Amino acid sequence: MTQPPGDFRPSRRDVLRPVEFVGGAAIAAVFTALIVLMTTRDWFLTLITAGGTFIVVLMGLALLAMTVKPNRGEHGDGTGGDPQRRDPSGPSAH
Repeated sequence: MTQPPGDFRPSRRDVLRPVEFVGGAAIAAVFTALIVLMTTRDWFLTLITAGGTFIVVLMGLALLAMTVKPNRGEHGDGTGGDPQRRDPSGPSAH
């Protein structure tokens, strides 16, 4: 995909969204690792559990994020242009 012409800049929320996913997965992995370490006292099993939990939670969060529809202003009408910057007097796709 190409960038739209002009001064397109993603919002701060859009830029930090991957950090939120990785942070959430890391928190879940650390929590699970602590539980496994306290119950088994086996470092190898703890590392495997932490890595598996990190990957599973990260993939789950990413898949859930893909199901969310963007705001109405972010939808296009299929013409490939930004609906808010389109010239209303120009040709339409309908």
